[in-house]
Amino acid sequence: MSDWDFVIVGGGAAGVAAARRVADAKRSVLIVEASTRLGGRAHTVVRSGLPLDLGCGWLHSAQHNPWARVAEQAGFTIDRDLPRWMDQWRDLGFSREEQREAAHAFHAFEQRMRDAPPPSDRAGDLIDPGGKWNAYLETLSGVINGAGLDRLSVADYLAYMDAATDTDWRVTDGYGTLVAAHAAGLPTAMGTRVTSIDTDGKRLSIETSRGRLTAGHAIITVSTNVLASGAIGLPKAFADIQHASSRLPLGDADKLFFEVEDPELLPSDGHLMGNPRAAHTGTYTLRPFGRPIIECMVGGETARTLCAAGFNDAAAFAIDELADLLGNDWRRRLKLITASAWARHSFVQGAYSHALPGCHGARRQLSAPVDPRIRMAGEACHDTDFSTAHGAYETGIAAAEALLDPTQDALSRLPTLRRHPPA
Repeated sequence: MSDWDFVIVGGGAAGVAAARRVADAKRSVLIVEASTRLGGRAHTVVRSGLPLDLGCGWLHSAQHNPWARVAEQAGFTIDRDLPRWMDQWRDLGFSREEQREAAHAFHAFEQRMRDAPPPSDRAGDLIDPGGKWNAYLETLSGVINGAGLDRLSVADYLAYMDAATDTDWRVTDGYGTLVAAHAAGLPTAMGTRVTSIDTDGKRLSIETSRGRLTAGHAIITVSTNVLASGAIGLPKAFADIQHASSRLPLGDADKLFFEVEDPELLPSDGHLMGNPRAAHTGTYTLRPFGRPIIECMVGGETARTLCAAGFNDAAAFAIDELADLLGNDWRRRLKLITASAWARHSFVQGAYSHALPGCHGARRQLSAPVDPRIRMAGEACHDTDFSTAHGAYETGIAAAEALLDPTQDALSRLPTLRRHPPA
């Protein structure tokens, strides 16, 4: 078939959610995905028999995360143990007093954001030039936002934090496995790039790397970096949307997974920060789910630097940090088995979105309707739950419902959708 009621451009969390909603409404729908798999930045790989999430791995704000409900209904096992991101196992390289000081510096910084936001809206303008824990603050920003504080909007950061909860769960078989499973049975065109969308005719004309499609409606869910690059040719009417996408760039966040020899020497779900005083450092989850694995996450400038350096250098960096904390004999116990490099993925080009200073409003501009047959969706379109798979899900549902019933403003009902997500 080359003619569809709906064409969904992109098969990540937003695209899968939108397609499932359209299919449930008994309308014909096709997911067109440039890569060879579904899930987007929700990507689970199996190494040494273990499912490992190279992208999103936590059901953030689990109480209102619709993927938690989807997982339960589909029979996936959810691990409800909470993360220990602020712990430092055995206080290695980071004394208890230093941990208290660093935590106080972080909370004081957040309070300055609320009490005295700078006119520039630039988080970095609130940094104390002589602050002892400035590197620590930058590390946290890199992991949380994918970007350094000089590139971060205060208003955007606070919008996310005010909507988030401290309840984060995991899917035992992998978040990416869950997202891909939600697309089971849906028509897909894999390895197919959308190159342009023409709105001149009664029906949309969608050019792809494998030929032309026509559709009554389209939902575009590609990343902001892809959209801003002009990889998909859109009519001039979409210029403001493409500009908004450039104001919401994808930050950098990557993971490395190491298989561990003698894993019983480490705690299950323990946590370490490599060096809280260094401008470049990683955070480490020891034996996630009790598995013989160490998961390293790097964000911001650290991730950007290591991604450019390549996997071998990135692995050497992480092993050096772990050896400094655990002892030099741990070098022989660690073997890199997989890693991500989202910025090098041509169909994504980064990790998750952050708003540049002064640009939080670009999120609504990105999702504003331009043509009554087309909607945008994806994590960057969400006003508060951006950078998450559940934010992507909610915008996918909202976009589908707006096109299925144009009399309803589904985007304005996102909080309602959050409390009562569709099955």
